[in-house]
Amino acid sequence: MGLPPNHVYSGFSFVGFVMCAVPFYWHLEAWNTGTCLYMAWTGLGCLMQFVNSVVWDRNMINKAPIYCDISTRIQVGLNVAIPACSLCINRRLYKISTVKAVMITRAEKRRAVLVDLMIGLGIPIIQMALQYVVEGHRFDIFEDFGPYFFTWNTTPAYPLSLCWPLAIGCISLVYCCMTIFQFYKRRRQFSEMISSNRGLNQSRYLRLMALSLIEILGTIPISSYGLYLNTRPGEISKWKSWSDTHFDYSKVEQIASVLWKNEHGSRVGLELYRWSLVLCAFIFFGFFGFADEARKHYRLVYTSLASRIGISTTSSSLTGSSRGISSYPHMSSKGGVTLPVFTSSGVRRDSMLSFSDKLSIPSISVATDFKTDFKSDPYSPSESTASSSVTSFDDEKPHQENKPAIPASVVTRPDNTLIIPSVSAPRHIPDTPESPIRPTSTFTVDAGTAV
Repeated sequence: MGLPPNHVYSGFSFVGFVMCAVPFYWHLEAWNTGTCLYMAWTGLGCLMQFVNSVVWDRNMINKAPIYCDISTRIQVGLNVAIPACSLCINRRLYKISTVKAVMITRAEKRRAVLVDLMIGLGIPIIQMALQYVVEGHRFDIFEDFGPYFFTWNTTPAYPLSLCWPLAIGCISLVYCCMTIFQFYKRRRQFSEMISSNRGLNQSRYLRLMALSLIEILGTIPISSYGLYLNTRPGEISKWKSWSDTHFDYSKVEQIASVLWKNEHGSRVGLELYRWSLVLCAFIFFGFFGFADEARKHYRLVYTSLASRIGISTTSSSLTGSSRGISSYPHMSSKGGVTLPVFTSSGVRRDSMLSFSDKLSIPSISVATDFKTDFKSDPYSPSESTASSSVTSFDDEKPHQENKPAIPASVVTRPDNTLIIPSVSAPRHIPDTPESPIRPTSTFTVDAGTAV
């Protein structure tokens, strides 16, 4: 079966980096050390292999020797970093399943974080240092792959470098089995055990257990298969001395893709190495990228970005107020102020609107004796909308003077303006000649403003 094109891997590796970077923040907030280290190492590996696949696409030129040195050191650490992070996760899950006290002190939390850092960072750093002992030369550059470290296949290479992933995977498997046993044994006290850890619930606990178990099932077979390829007859060289191993150490070998892709051992080793990083990223995002806490953070990010560019994210409105104004513009209260009309959500009647003592007006309290001022005539759409307020306007005028001012936030301007001439009492006719009659003043019923 042919290998996928190099640019396909470049795309997948970059997507894997993004998948590890997106949920990193809220896991860091919860102080999930093992999970954060897992995301950091996996994301760093995907990003580094993405750069390598782009820079060394269809070439094997030693363009950046210093970068190649750094990249190969990280590759050495990655061989044991991801199994070590899985060990941190399994160890923490086992500690939670065997906890006796619900409350954990700050000192205990700090000690647990330090132990996780020693495992997830200390073991890879030690591996980087020990691998130099059996490193035959500086590094190799493979076309379409990039730089890769070189380990001379001698007897000391196995305890110093090659056996570490398998050993860490076996220790993680022991912790995982003990965690499952304790979980089954104390499943009734499971909620109480989970409550002792901030940022951890039942769903996340089970997802972490499944993630670590999948990682173990991948680490042990792959490491065993790698050891099988390296221990075949004639593959192991004899260790002579330090000087013999590091003779011509600065040499950099450049291998064309037509050579390493047609050699079974190199093809399987290199492709399995870089695609396993992408697979780890996708598996992690599958467990934690669609969870409830992830969707909550996605919603917060969307709301923040939308508010910055001026997009409204709320669709809530005052139910009934806009509908009452648009549907019934002819309804007005005493005093010439148009107010929104709210209808009760009970059984619908045949008429469009009916007055009752259940009339609800925002910010205005209506007494029960207020209904006596109205005539309970049935509403007819053909009647004039102003006839009901003209006849009783003067009678209600003394009461209007004592009414408090209505806030501007309650007043709503009507769609149409009704102009009604004022009605005044007949004045006394003096004996003196009459002055020119002034036109009667008018007022406009527009939000209670007199002209």
